[in-house]
Amino acid sequence: MSITEIAKESSVPTAYLEQLIAPLRRAGLVESKRGAHGGYILARSPEFVRIGDVYRVMEGPVAPMDCVSEDPNEQTCPLIDGCETRPIWLKVRDSIVEALDSTTLADLIANGPKRVLVAEKSESIAAPA
Repeated sequence: MSITEIAKESSVPTAYLEQLIAPLRRAGLVESKRGAHGGYILARSPEFVRIGDVYRVMEGPVAPMDCVSEDPNEQTCPLIDGCETRPIWLKVRDSIVEALDSTTLADLIANGPKRVLVAEKSESIAAPA
């Protein structure tokens, strides 16, 4: 699907989509095809793309606070060892990770709003599930 088509379908500006697609392509989540019928396609079936994969490409490690980042190198707070609140932040991080990693693109598609297709005679019909 071309960037223009994706922009039209999603109501996201083309320039912004181009910025979003680049890191997804570099991470191997999206593949590009050049030419007249070129565009972008998922590199894997939606059932195998976890939302956590997309999140980490776009945002980096899950880290509601620096001291509990998934990346230990980012845990830079000098008060980590004696911090009374760190255990709750670890629970928050782990809950976010569980939610992101247990949901796939297929789940979002299946649970998302149903699209309405516009027929040639301007009558609306619900898209098949």
